[in-house]
Amino acid sequence: MENPNPLRSRINTAPARPRVAVIGAGGWGTALAIVLARQGLRPRLWVREDEVWSAIRARRENLQFLPGLRVPEEVEASQDLAGCLAGAEIVVTAMPSHVCRPMLARMAACLEPAMLLVSATKGLEDGTLARMSEVIAEELAPRFAARVAVLSGPTFAPEVARGEPTALVAASRDAGLAERVQQAFSGPNFRVYTNADPAGVELGASLKNVIAIAAGICAGMGLGSNALAALITRGLAEISRLAEAAGGRRETLAGLAGLGDLVLTCTGQLSRNRRVGVELAQGRRLGEILAGMHGMVAEGVKTTAAARELSRRRQIEMPITETMYRVLFEDLPPRQGVKELMERRLRPE
Repeated sequence: MENPNPLRSRINTAPARPRVAVIGAGGWGTALAIVLARQGLRPRLWVREDEVWSAIRARRENLQFLPGLRVPEEVEASQDLAGCLAGAEIVVTAMPSHVCRPMLARMAACLEPAMLLVSATKGLEDGTLARMSEVIAEELAPRFAARVAVLSGPTFAPEVARGEPTALVAASRDAGLAERVQQAFSGPNFRVYTNADPAGVELGASLKNVIAIAAGICAGMGLGSNALAALITRGLAEISRLAEAAGGRRETLAGLAGLGDLVLTCTGQLSRNRRVGVELAQGRRLGEILAGMHGMVAEGVKTTAAARELSRRRQIEMPITETMYRVLFEDLPPRQGVKELMERRLRPE
């Protein structure tokens, strides 16, 4: 018998909108919550800082991490971690890498096996050198096998929050999980591709920050386009070598989460890692630079030490990373570092 009301049939069979929690109200976490609100969701945003929570509630603006951009009413800001997680189907972790493990330890009792965990954090863990999806899996392993995807690509939070065209990648070894993230996050001006290589995506996202510091040094020294093009190209080569040795795929590094993110972070004026390099080249000390960032995190500083250690464990040559380590932690003058890179032994490309 023919359905007398085709419209009602379509409404009843439409997929339900998932309940989403975003943990971390820095610039990126806030921007993702804004994107989800645009897609018709009502995300919960967990906020650690009292002043950030108060500003979002009172003024609908994250004054500390995303000033000048409105946070829609559909975004529910809360400092109640358990309340944010209750009933969530998708949980987005958007905290800095160095707090990822302790935060997951706090969250663990509130998480359920059916939840999809989406890591939006770029970085490697100090000491263990673990990727953030590995940290999630390890922390939740005593309770259940986590369902994890990662979200990454060339993105500056203010541009995402303004609704400017953006493309990025959702990656998981489980194609169904990546597709679920794609469906939940994609919308006008926010295009999500799927990928089956989370290792390559996460390593590209982390290691490009090291090269971005070097790009900032080039800019701070007044070097031109030739030097920047060479740095990006050779930087991609060493990132690809390490990613492949650590289980990623080279073709992933040629995509949005590799080359795309690298170009953005090395050339964009909004890049915090590039800014660190610019100020190092101008003679400022690292501690002074970081203290002046007012709570913002330049992941590339910690990642440089982790990447150097990972390259040594894997016996992968990474001359740019090695030089950045010496500039950041051994007081090698930036100009001397550039000179040494240019004077390395000649070899085939």
